[in-house]
Amino acid sequence: MSDSIEFVAKHRFAGITARKARRIADLIRGKSVNEALELLNFAPQRGAGFYLKALNSAVANASQDENINVNRLVISECRADDGPLLNGRLRWRPGPQGRAMPFQKRLSHLTVKVRELADAEPRKSMEERKS
Repeated sequence: MSDSIEFVAKHRFAGITARKARRIADLIRGKSVNEALELLNFAPQRGAGFYLKALNSAVANASQDENINVNRLVISECRADDGPLLNGRLRWRPGPQGRAMPFQKRLSHLTVKVRELADAEPRKSMEERKS
């Protein structure tokens, strides 16, 4: 993308499937941080809470650098990767006629990367625009 520095936050072993978390990742990818925070606060999906914490952590990581303007951050990468099964094994639930039916409790690894938006040219003041 560009040579600006990226700040990363990861939520590993999140208790949500990657498929469900990708819906939220697609929603906020490429948006400004302020817009993404507003979207995540009002999104009804359960994965929004996971990404809200990860995004807040990435912004806090970026705020440690005094040269970064936090209001100009954009989400450069937002991923949901498959994690392991919970406790590394199948679970069982009752099935018909006394059988046991296996199911998988899946975990995922969520990644959020933010970077500062680089302006092509400095903004002009109101007086410069009028002339």
